Amino acid sequence: MSDDNQILIPPSFFAVYTDARQRLSEPIGVVRERYEICEDLASHLVGHAQIQHHTEVPVESEILRRIHAGLVAPESGVSAAEATWVVRRLAELLGWEDPELPEPEPEAG
Repeated sequence: MSDDNQILIPPSFFAVYTDARQRLSEPIGVVRERYEICEDLASHLVGHAQIQHHTEVPVESEILRRIHAGLVAPESGVSAAEATWVVRRLAELLGWEDPELPEPEPEAG
């Protein structure tokens, strides 16, 4: 199978799967699949965040912190590092400031 996939993974997402020696910790196919999931999730959350901003929580950083708290839960389907990336990407999509989020714990393994 050819690796001519046209999806360009940004360096910020590669960093989620790069170890201290700048090597990928997962095969490129896995990284690409996880990127697509995380990018879709960030895009999907745009509407939710906008509704929250206009109806319940006017403070952008608080909305992003709450979304992050939900995404770091084990049942969310994303790792803590992916959750941080998703929320930062969400802020970028919304044109909001990059939120201050807790640093993800290193993955066991």
